[in-house]
Amino acid sequence: MLESMMITLILTSMLLLTLPIIFKKLETKITKTIKLAFLTSLPPMMLILKHQMQNININFNLLNTGMTNMTMTLMINKYSILFLPTALFVTWSIMEFSTWYMTNEPTKKFQKHLLIFLISMLILATAGSFMQLLIGWEGVGILSFMLINWWSTRTNANSAALQAIIYNRIGDIGLILVMTILLSTLGTWDVMSTLTLSTKDTLITLGLIMAAMGKSAQFFMHMWLPAAMEGPTPVSSLLHSSTMVVAGIYMLAQMHPMMNTKYLTTICLCLGTLTSIYSSLCAIAQNDIKKIIAFSTSSQLGLMMIAIGINKPDLAMFHMITHATFKSTLFLCAGSIIHNMQNEQDIRKTNCTKNTLPTTTTIMTINGITLAGTPFLSGFYSKDMIIETMMSTNTNAWALTTTLLSTTMTSIYTARMIFYTTKKFFCYKPITAQQESSPQQIFPLIRLTLAATMTGTLLTPILSNTPALLTTFMKMTPLMTIIVGTYMTTEMTTKLQNTTKSWKFISHLAFFKLLHRIIPLKVLKFSQKHSTQLTDLMWLENTGPMTIDLLNTTASNIISMQKGQIKKYFTIMLITTTILLLMQTTLTL
Repeated sequence: MLESMMITLILTSMLLLTLPIIFKKLETKITKTIKLAFLTSLPPMMLILKHQMQNININFNLLNTGMTNMTMTLMINKYSILFLPTALFVTWSIMEFSTWYMTNEPTKKFQKHLLIFLISMLILATAGSFMQLLIGWEGVGILSFMLINWWSTRTNANSAALQAIIYNRIGDIGLILVMTILLSTLGTWDVMSTLTLSTKDTLITLGLIMAAMGKSAQFFMHMWLPAAMEGPTPVSSLLHSSTMVVAGIYMLAQMHPMMNTKYLTTICLCLGTLTSIYSSLCAIAQNDIKKIIAFSTSSQLGLMMIAIGINKPDLAMFHMITHATFKSTLFLCAGSIIHNMQNEQDIRKTNCTKNTLPTTTTIMTINGITLAGTPFLSGFYSKDMIIETMMSTNTNAWALTTTLLSTTMTSIYTARMIFYTTKKFFCYKPITAQQESSPQQIFPLIRLTLAATMTGTLLTPILSNTPALLTTFMKMTPLMTIIVGTYMTTEMTTKLQNTTKSWKFISHLAFFKLLHRIIPLKVLKFSQKHSTQLTDLMWLENTGPMTIDLLNTTASNIISMQKGQIKKYFTIMLITTTILLLMQTTLTL
């Protein structure tokens, strides 16, 4: 009875999302529909967590054939039941905010795109088979392309959307490889069957990691993430918090039992640390407020990958959920500032917002220190637990040191962003008259901020994993990184000049510039030079005119009898005359 009631509520919350797509009359009620779906998803989440149910599979027969049965399976477990209300809550707030932010845009069409984006992510999150996983996986990829390219007349938006879709297609090769292996070896794509595998296939592990690299923007495939900031701010908020970029980490957490632990820990730990340190370093030198937050997302995704690398998928999910609340709020705060500053995104020109936009600035500061890991806020619980677990396990020292450095740099770029946007100097364009008068602007920010402060405390008993006993110094290490990072921020903003070579190198995104600028330019010049030279030398000269001239000369030397010898000339004349006489005699007879 209890299980059937939970299944009914879960299905109801998911079916509610399809109503605005089916019925045009409900297009204006998308925000309320998502709110209702969120409230409906809360009771089953509480019941499943209370009774500690492991897995609930809901099967629907779509087509029965003689060879196989096509079924749709919803897999409800601890991860999916926690992710479902989180995604709905964040999307509800973003939808409400977008009605204020996208005033001059076709709001119905925009919100419908966001809704389909959410539905695709929920299909992925609750997929009980790899075919459903692929549908949701490709759905979020296609919708991200459409939403990033929402302002399609902008060249930067076109290139950013193409980057996102191309890097994701590269990662999709890994997922297709996994599906091919499972179909050829097991003959099924059912997730529950694959999770009980006794032998851990290395190719499956590598394929899943490759897919997660593209979708979650890990190192070597991270370049599309900062470029995706060309889309509208609500799109950035949803994409970076609870949908596309966390899909790869979510899949690794769900499929963790079927993966080869040896390769999983090595590759994921290296990828996570490199992504985290590189993105944090790039965020320090950025002046675009949205790109600072975007690189912050990439850094936090690296931290989630580290949690997968130390075999703690619970901690990866814990940080994913807490990250969704404060990161979506930071993007919405950035959107509020940009919208009121006449689309100005440079933090050096959006100053004194603590006087002009006090609520937005206060909320951004609270969520900023949550991102940095300030004690007793949600970011502290999830991030601190990952670092403490790394200290209590046999993790390589370089990985632990790199993680601590990236955590320190998180405090640096967060404090720098807050310092520049709230300082007293007036360097911006005239502020618009809107300011903070609309409830659609303020209420979502307050709601998400409350969630960001409470989520860590609520989820700690569910997802935390108490490590071995640590010394007082080790327990204080995360807090020390915040203090050191804040102090370094004051030094950087007062003494460090932006003209130094190292600063320019960082601001040009080092590896990003190498892949997207230097290497393509060198390849283009090399290709152009050698292709034109090869065409000119090999075809136009050797294969074309020179070859024809050589053939003609050789043929004339072989065939021609013009050798300057009088005997040959008389002989040819005699033969020709004889032939003509014979022909004439024959014709006369």
